[in-house]
Formats: sequence, C-alpha cells, structure tokens
Amino acid sequence: MTVTLADVAARAQVSPATVSRVLNGNYPVAASTRERVLKAVDELDYVLNGPASALAAATSDLVGILVNDIADPFFGIMASAIQAEIGGPGGRAGGERLAVVCNTGGSPERELTYLTLLQRQRAAAVVLTGGAIEDAPHRAAMDVKLRKLAEAGTRVVLCGRPQAPETGAIALTFDNRGGGQELTEHLIGLGHRRLGYIAGPQERTTTRHRLEGHRAALAAHGIEEDPRWTVHGRYDRRSGYEATLELLRRDPSLTAVVAANDSVALGACAALRESGLRIPDDVSVAGFDDLPFSIDAVPALTTVRLPLAEAGARAGRIAMGREEAPADGIAVVRGELVVRGSTAAPRG
Repeated sequence: MTVTLADVAARAQVSPATVSRVLNGNYPVAASTRERVLKAVDELDYVLNGPASALAAATSDLVGILVNDIADPFFGIMASAIQAEIGGPGGRAGGERLAVVCNTGGSPERELTYLTLLQRQRAAAVVLTGGAIEDAPHRAAMDVKLRKLAEAGTRVVLCGRPQAPETGAIALTFDNRGGGQELTEHLIGLGHRRLGYIAGPQERTTTRHRLEGHRAALAAHGIEEDPRWTVHGRYDRRSGYEATLELLRRDPSLTAVVAANDSVALGACAALRESGLRIPDDVSVAGFDDLPFSIDAVPALTTVRLPLAEAGARAGRIAMGREEAPADGIAVVRGELVVRGSTAAPRG
C-alpha cells in the first residue's frame, strides 16, 4: 500500500504541512519536530513525491553509484567507467543525467541509507559495485530495498557482486572462485606446497569466494591446509604487511603468499623484504584484480586480471537501457591469470 504524506504526519503527530516543511527544507522547524518527522519517514519508508499515478516510474535524471571506497582503484576504475556511460543526452527532455558516487566506507548502514535517499529522489538507475555483506538481516533489508527501487521503475544493476534473486536487479558477477582457484593452481604447479593466504574481511562475499577457490585448488592436489596459513584483514596495503609478519611468525617455512588483492600483495612484499626475504627467490607473492600499479611493482605482481573498466562500462549501459540485460538477469565475468616476476618455483 502506498504511504502518503498524511500517514507520515499521523505517525509523527504533526500536521501534513509540517511534514512538507521538513522534507522541503524551506521553513524553520524545531529540531525535535524535525527528528520525529524524519524518524516517521524512515519507519514508513516514505518516498518523497512517491508513486502517485503520474509518478509511477522513476523520472529523475539522477543515477546513483555505490562504492565501498572511492580511493581504492578497484572501485574508482568501475565508478569512472560507469559514469562515462551515464554522461551525455538521455535524461528527461534529452538533457544530461547526473551521476552521484556514494561512498559507503564499507558500512552496511550507509549502504541502506544511500539506497533510501536515491529511492526518495526517484533515481533513474542505481549501480552497486563490489562484494556484498554476508549478514542475514542486512541481506534481507537490502533485498527489500532493491525490490522497491525496481518496482518504482529504477534500473538496478549489481557490478561485481552476487545476484540478488527476486529483487529485479541485474547482476554482473565476478568469478572470484574460479580466479582464486586458477591462481593457487599456478603456484602449486610451480611446486609450492606451503602457501600462506591473506584473506579479506570475513563478512564479504568476495573474501569467501576467493578463499573457496584457493582451498579448492589445495584440495584438488591433496594438500592439507594448515589453519595457521590463513589470516584475515582489510583490503589494504597495511593489512597485507601486518598479516605477512603474522604468517611468518606462525610458519617461517612458507614458500608462497597469496593475497586477497593487489594492494594487500604490496604490503606482503614490503613485509617480506623487511624480513630479509627475496621475492620470488625465497617467497613467491600473488595478488588479485590486476590494478594499474601491479605491473610497476618490483618484481611485477602475478595476479588475476578482472576487467573492471569493461564490467563497469557494461553496467552503465545496462543501467541506461542502452544494452540489453543478460539472460536470466545474470552474467558471470571471468578473470584472467597474469603471470609476472613475483612468482617462481620454490628453492630446493
């Protein structure tokens, strides 16, 4: 049932005129009253200028792009490619569309808040990038929010995250399992049997899928994983540095370190060098994503190349209705193993 401005007024125990003043921001309202009104808006999931008969579809020129961290090249590359496809004519009356990049900082609450704000603005499209958070209540709340956006006419595209069934969202999902398995298969093929693994945050789907691929490769070759060989941390250089020191403390005999992404791999390389170990002579290092700096590392990083720019551009075209959505609402985007100088056969 459609929530009206009068419903919000009744919940907040104010007049409809007061609700209108709070939402339009064009008249002074007491702070306590404003707080009551905004709380009622959130509780009722009221959409400003919501789906009345003349506004049933998303008609604004706004497009939202949600990222975890715009300073991370992984997200920056995708966001830039998405925005490039959104620019140009295509809005109402042939005008420009406005792309807004929403930086969640990895916060589940901010993710939901941004979606709510975009819903209230009747966004033409929303593109969510990167892995999803593995938390049942948050996943349920996200499914409801995505479904409401789609039902209101907003095109919803997931770029680099798993499909959200029954939400109406289109998913371009990265094959993180396959890439993780191929990367570890490469190291095993070189002769490595004692492989440390620096995983990302435990609550992220990307973390689980890449780690599952790594473990599948170990199992396929009969290598029993030592619990000491896996350390979780953030997707950044400092985490890679600290995790590598911890891995060396736990088992100094490791001959390879597999990192959750290329930034983590750079930190791992720094820790190994400071520990007096040579790459790849003493310890091989591998990353994931093939970010622009990977080829300039010393030695250049072996990694899995994800087509971030291509996937982002495709997500942007689908969001703008300029490319047909994939069959069944999902397309798997596969990575490519790139072998460089940071990996070699173990000594002895």
